[in-house]
Amino acid sequence: MVLLDNSNFILRLEKIANAAKKDSSFTLTFKRYDGNDKPVPREGRPPLPKPETYMCLMRAQSKSQKISTVVRQEDVPAMMGMYSQFMKSKMDGLKRVKKVKSKAKATKG
Repeated sequence: MVLLDNSNFILRLEKIANAAKKDSSFTLTFKRYDGNDKPVPREGRPPLPKPETYMCLMRAQSKSQKISTVVRQEDVPAMMGMYSQFMKSKMDGLKRVKKVKSKAKATKG
């Protein structure tokens, strides 16, 4: 997994989305991140230190590519602005789902 800065993450995410538009899909996940890369210690060992502020870990994954970035608390508004612009530009291929009425409802109404 490649850890990128926020602006490069959005640029690479656009490339992944363009590649996935043809024949596949991609996933994007958000997770609260406290900066610890170590697992939780066993009983009897000192616990990991609590962070002063939490961060957000964003991960994107397609078939063969995995990228991630860590968004600090002060960078959240700027990153969400870039992310919303990305979503608005790439969500043009969605199709409207038609509601299917069941036969029972169709005969009553």
